[in-house]
Amino acid sequence: MRDAVTADTDRGRRDELAAFLRDRRARVDRAAVNMPPAPRSRVPGLRREEVAALAGVSVTWYTWLEQARPINPSRSVLEAVARLFALSAPETDYLLRLGGHPGGWMSSGRADDVPPHVHHLLESFAGPAFLLAADWSIVAWNAAYAGLYTRISSLDADERNLLWLVFTDPELRELMPDWRAQSRRFAGEFRAAVGPAIGTADLSALVARLSAASPDFARVWADRAVETFSSRERMFDHPTLGRVVYEEHKLVPLDAPGHQLVLYLG
Repeated sequence: MRDAVTADTDRGRRDELAAFLRDRRARVDRAAVNMPPAPRSRVPGLRREEVAALAGVSVTWYTWLEQARPINPSRSVLEAVARLFALSAPETDYLLRLGGHPGGWMSSGRADDVPPHVHHLLESFAGPAFLLAADWSIVAWNAAYAGLYTRISSLDADERNLLWLVFTDPELRELMPDWRAQSRRFAGEFRAAVGPAIGTADLSALVARLSAASPDFARVWADRAVETFSSRERMFDHPTLGRVVYEEHKLVPLDAPGHQLVLYLG
């Protein structure tokens, strides 16, 4: 009975994946992907052959997807199709999950993807708070966090990654009296958070760059520790405030997929 239920669930998922792809393919603006207008006798959008060519997959394989055949599309291919179809972050998340992959972190996670009310929530919080993208880039923060970690506002965007800063910024290390234990925990939490996506080009590049820049990171990363985040006490030795202690919490905004709101409660 369980096998039959599983088979029905898989079939339902594949049927919805096929229907979703057909629907979004028909909505593609041909001019936006540098394709000539469709003949009047045809429905708008792209043909399957055009999707295959533009996404870099075989026509047969893509046709099978739209026919709900029992194939396993890779995450990278589904992401390529999502980009081609100009899917929103929630649509991309939905497509990935229909294809059998975890959603969430792969949403683009840029600062301009965050709804204004999430920024408002961040600014309204009295204690230090910041917003992490899926790759742990810090994409927004409030004034209290800028007061705690004063360099955040002057960093270039490509430097503003929490894992990178924990292991490479001497000022942040000085702020953390328990740096050795906390940095190891950060590395384990990062590995758990990104999961199988650690093999993607961007994250592989981040790990390689960190390993070259920080022997401490290279040593910790080689241990392959995996940590689940749990709210905990965080201590900082601030140059003017002295020792300050916060309770750290993380929230995941449902309307900002791929982001985590990190709050320090005093």
